[in-house]
Formats: sequence, C-alpha cells, structure tokens
Amino acid sequence: MIRVNDLCLRSDSFALSDIAFTVPTGAYAVLMGRSGCGKTTILEAICGLRPIQSGSIYLGTLEVTALSPAERKIGYVPQDHALFPHLNVHENLAFGLHARGLPSEERVEEIGVLLGISDLFGRTTAGLSGGEAQRVALGRALAFRPGVLLLDEPLSALDESTRDEMHSVLRSIREKTGVTTLHVTHLREDAKALADVVLELHGGKVRPVHSD
Repeated sequence: MIRVNDLCLRSDSFALSDIAFTVPTGAYAVLMGRSGCGKTTILEAICGLRPIQSGSIYLGTLEVTALSPAERKIGYVPQDHALFPHLNVHENLAFGLHARGLPSEERVEEIGVLLGISDLFGRTTAGLSGGEAQRVALGRALAFRPGVLLLDEPLSALDESTRDEMHSVLRSIREKTGVTTLHVTHLREDAKALADVVLELHGGKVRPVHSD
C-alpha cells in the first residue's frame, strides 16, 4: 500500500499542498496529468528524493516520511532510466543487490527470464533500444524485491508498437510479482491498458478518476 496524507511541498516554479491519495496493496495505480503539473515531484517525494514541508507518507503500515531513500525499499524507474553506462546489462541488474549485500546471480537470472532480457546480459547499455533499456531499468528496480514500484513516464518516449509490447510486460510483472505500483504518465493509453486505480493531478490536487 502507498498512502500519502496532506503532503505539502515546493518545487522551483510551483507548490503543491494537501496532496492525499491511497494505492491499495497489490494495485496498479496510474497518476495522470499534463506535463509539468507536478507528477514527478510527488513521485520523488515518495521516494525520499525531494524534501517535503509537511504531511506524511506510508508504505504498508510503515511511516517512511523521515526515512532515507534506501530505507524505504522502493524500486524506482526514472524517466531517463539512469542506467550505468560503465556497466553491462548483467552488472546493472546486480548493482542494487550488491549494494545491499545480497546474493545476486540467481536473482539476476530470474529477472532475465521475467523480462526476456537474458540474451542482453553481456551488452553495454549504450547500444540498447528504447524498449530494451526500459526492461533493464525495470529489472534493476525489481531485483531486490521492493515492496513498492514507482515508474516515472516509463513509456512516453516509445513508439506505439513498443509501448503496446511494454504494456504486456508491465501486466506480466504485476501478475507474477504482485508489487504495488504507482505509474505517472500523461498518456491515457497507459491508464486504459494497465490501471485498476486511476488518479489525476489537476489544479494542484489529486483526485480519483472513476470509469463509466
């Protein structure tokens, strides 16, 4: 579960106040809104990458408001993927496991099968296609079995065919892992294809969107 209570924060050009919403355990939530409205700011606040002025953030039953990013056990995929260019695909997938002192080889093999990227292990990240890079970024975020997965515009730079393919990949991840997911986007196609919870950030407020 993700629960945000009365969150207030400031960015360079705007402020958000009294942001409140809940993503149930195991749900796939899509937070929609136009570019620049603050979706990424909210995601970064949940991750602990952006300071907040007031409010609280819970992941499951644990309040994480004052915890460091590493202590929150969140898998985060930023919009630019943030893959390590000096490491190959296998090393990127193992990075978070090594950082936590966890065994990596078996888990990296599992991730390779889950995302269909085992054949990419020896390649550098520089030569990956957009869809391949997105799969690797997802794999790195999932490798240490996070309780929550946060995705920042993961499909916006992909062509329609690759985006449809990634919709299938994300549905498979949800089915096989049950990880609670919050996916921010400006693409209604993502919400239609993936979400069982749809939220919209508009006018500085988050509200649920109810399908007809």
